[in-house]
Amino acid sequence: MTQRPFQQVDVFTATPYLGNPLAVVMDGTGLSDAQMQSFARWTHLPETTFLLPPSPDAAAAGAHYRVRIFTTAYEMPFAGHPTLGSCHAWLQSGGLEQVDTDAQGQDTIIQECKVGLVKIHRTARLGGHRLAFAAPALQRSEPSAQTRDVLAKALGLDAQHILAAQHLHNGPRHFGFLVNSLQTVLGLSPDFAQLALALQEAGVSGVGLAFVAPREEADTSPLIGRSNREARAFGGVAQSAPDGVVPDEEPNVEIRFFATGNNGVSEDPVTGSFNASMAQWLIAQGHAPSHYLAAQGTCIGHEGRVHITQDAQGQVWVGGDSVSCITGHVKI
Repeated sequence: MTQRPFQQVDVFTATPYLGNPLAVVMDGTGLSDAQMQSFARWTHLPETTFLLPPSPDAAAAGAHYRVRIFTTAYEMPFAGHPTLGSCHAWLQSGGLEQVDTDAQGQDTIIQECKVGLVKIHRTARLGGHRLAFAAPALQRSEPSAQTRDVLAKALGLDAQHILAAQHLHNGPRHFGFLVNSLQTVLGLSPDFAQLALALQEAGVSGVGLAFVAPREEADTSPLIGRSNREARAFGGVAQSAPDGVVPDEEPNVEIRFFATGNNGVSEDPVTGSFNASMAQWLIAQGHAPSHYLAAQGTCIGHEGRVHITQDAQGQVWVGGDSVSCITGHVKI
């Protein structure tokens, strides 16, 4: 067994223990697939990543490192919070010395993973820096009425709650619902046994839903037009911030996500890949603005915050804070 640098990172939060935890083995060189999977199972965290040198082709294309992403049961081609958390840990361990800063003070890191090369921006903000990854290309399609109804029933959604639904594929295969109110999102109590069967029948690894808060009354978007504007975009679920950091604006989108795991179906604290695919869908269809702040984890005691921005070229960026909670070594 070899002693290897290790970090445990909390992602999509500026406050430790309110986001989504990630184990990062800083040097996965020489480990077999079985060893990686065994360690990931032992951590019992949503995901564990292993950092490696980039492949020759990826290095030639500018990749700084390669990451392999494991749940407790299988390897993933891509995932959002492991992307940001791994990059945060890599930078914390000296990777920043390998990164060039542009004229606007923005750093660009290139990560290699099984879906290919993922670009990550590191941008200065008051109190520190924030990372954002370029959302991978999305494949999406309209679901059949049967698939939509089966998943909705398992979640506890009635037909009148659903504004739109979509199959989403950006590495992981997910299913998304857009629903009519914040209360609909926060009040769900899924039938987990039924949901596990429904996910298998639908051929997706997870299902989630989003509510987009109404904009100002002057906004003529067909989604908006509601007078309550959901208590001024979730003013009651503001995230705390460390000393010296100015809190961000209140979230105006609420997300929940459920996925199969070793113990059946569970709710994810914050899901970067799902937020990425939902953002691309919602913005493209005019259901959401090109910049918004999403909250996730509210119902399970977390305060995840996901910053979504679409740039002038149409690229959607998914950003969030990360904090290192444990730094040390592990033997694998």
